Amino acid sequence: MANPAPSYPPSDDLQPPPKPTADSWVDAAKTIGFSVLLALGIRTFIAEPRYIPSESMLPTLRINDRLIIDKVTYHFNPLTRGDIVVFHPPESSGQEFAREAFIKRVIGLPGEIVEVRNSRVYVNGVPLTENYLEATPDYQWGPQVVPENSYLVLGDNRNDSYDGHYWGFVPKDRIIGRAAVRFWPLRRLGGLDHPVYAQP
Repeated sequence: MANPAPSYPPSDDLQPPPKPTADSWVDAAKTIGFSVLLALGIRTFIAEPRYIPSESMLPTLRINDRLIIDKVTYHFNPLTRGDIVVFHPPESSGQEFAREAFIKRVIGLPGEIVEVRNSRVYVNGVPLTENYLEATPDYQWGPQVVPENSYLVLGDNRNDSYDGHYWGFVPKDRIIGRAAVRFWPLRRLGGLDHPVYAQP
């Protein structure tokens, strides 16, 4: 006579899931709410993604490149020449533009004398070596002194960029953050090169 099949206690993983209770719905709502607030806080105060809508920063940045903008460190480490920044342009750029976010490269620092002539940018009389340009500038500008707590910003695509040579200087309080990392497209994933300049 065959032995009867052994009997095992029911396994926990075969039990039906417990029915959600009012408390579990409250906990889930709290978790989701906290996650949303955390994401909004990070985006508002720490970092946020941005995409490139124009060709003004060619060849460095292309249309639809996706970047992470660092909104914290420039408050503690001053902006330097060559930083790529996102900002709201001054009112002098036009009311419709003043509400938009632009992205350009920092060229002139507070107190410096900047001039564009003979297809070069001069800072305190010394020409900058700019190997990141789409083309050298075909316009004249300045000389002008960069005001305190302000910056001169220009696009890398010098002759096709609505930037500081049209509307002047960007006050520090209109800067949103510094471009830190390109995360899309994946084939160009990584940090943005920072040029090394000779001291003007």
